[in-house]
Amino acid sequence: MENETGDSRTFADYHGASLSLGQEPHVSVGIVCGKQIDFVLNVPYTANGCMAEGEQRVTFADEAIWWNGKQYDQLLFRTNRADASFALKDVVIGINFHWERRETQVFSGSLRLVVEGDKVRAINELPVEDYLLSVISSEMKGTSSLELLKAHAVISRSWLLAQIKKRKAMAGHQAAPSTVQTGEELIRWYDREDHTLFDVCADDHCQRYQGITKATSPQVNEAIRQTRGQLLMSGGDICDARFSKCCGGVVEEFQYCWEDSPKPYLQALADSPKPSDFPDLTVESQAEQWIRTSPPSYCNTHDARILSQVLNNFDQETSDFYRWRVSYTQSQIAELIARKLGMDFGKIVNLVPIARGRSGRLYKLKIVGTRKSLIVGKELEIRRVLSESHLYSSAFVVDRKSVGDDGIPAAFELIGAGWGHGVGLCQIGAAMMGEQGFGYDKILTHYYPGANIVRVYK
Repeated sequence: MENETGDSRTFADYHGASLSLGQEPHVSVGIVCGKQIDFVLNVPYTANGCMAEGEQRVTFADEAIWWNGKQYDQLLFRTNRADASFALKDVVIGINFHWERRETQVFSGSLRLVVEGDKVRAINELPVEDYLLSVISSEMKGTSSLELLKAHAVISRSWLLAQIKKRKAMAGHQAAPSTVQTGEELIRWYDREDHTLFDVCADDHCQRYQGITKATSPQVNEAIRQTRGQLLMSGGDICDARFSKCCGGVVEEFQYCWEDSPKPYLQALADSPKPSDFPDLTVESQAEQWIRTSPPSYCNTHDARILSQVLNNFDQETSDFYRWRVSYTQSQIAELIARKLGMDFGKIVNLVPIARGRSGRLYKLKIVGTRKSLIVGKELEIRRVLSESHLYSSAFVVDRKSVGDDGIPAAFELIGAGWGHGVGLCQIGAAMMGEQGFGYDKILTHYYPGANIVRVYK
């Protein structure tokens, strides 16, 4: 069996925690995984000493990758041509979301193929700044304000390098469990520790990345150029700069969505000119009043021009997100919960809030059925259990409809706030701040209090 490793320089190759990188690092991005991968090399590439161009196919068999009648444990297709690109077919985007679809995507850089379980994984390796051009273009429109694009470039770069550094630090160490289950509780959170063969994936689980399929604009190029090498730093370390579509009026704190390790720069704050002015949304009565109303905030907008800066066409299939409603009949919600959790709750009697974070997002919810009751968390698990894809957020209150003499409702209505986990930068709020004339540094210090912008390579 033959092996091709190559010599791509990644951030993880740099020693220790040094931030004096000097040179631009590379990133490896997991794109697609399958028993068979079809791709097109748009210019000549070399792999294992062979020249290749045009339509290609690799398959998994006998615990190896098969290409052109030979088996390999991995393959690296690379070229020095500046105009080089390759296309991967059947790339899934929006995994598990309502707009999930498959498409052919085109990428620059190198293509590495490795064995992952009983499948082949396609990994794109490229310079960090080239990666960011695609991420910013995929996450929002090139017509966005320059200051918004610059802010997003800094946080996307920071988040990426923080995750790569974290992956390096965890090498050889077992990750902390992300599921805590007892007879009464199922607490689960989803982060990116499952990526061991590459730095980040290409979907919303990490950062949406579509290679050069998504055309960049002069505005995006300028935002990347002006912020090249800039990171958000706090306490001498790179900020884990999370972001979401819409916070719903109050930004959430890290520990309510992921592991219990608060970050000083990921604080709860009002998405408004007065960030400390918001009610105590951990108190149920105040959370209910907040969610049932529509308080003013940067992200409370229906301005189509502003929203189009952040929401791509498939995101705009969702029209209500600052405040939203979802309804289920008794049979719908009982079947959904039983299928998602693999447990028979019988009929659903109630959905009881147990614990909320400071943005009003539930991180513990009790499902009460006629046959079984269970507390579930954290926020994404709650969203996953109560939707075919994901609820827009876990900041919601519950109305029980047409409750019978037996105490069982005929239907449930969920009234909610925001889109996403709500931690860190609120994309729609930041878009509004950019339109109102705030510089990217002001946008960043609003959403990441106490953090500083530092350039670590030129």
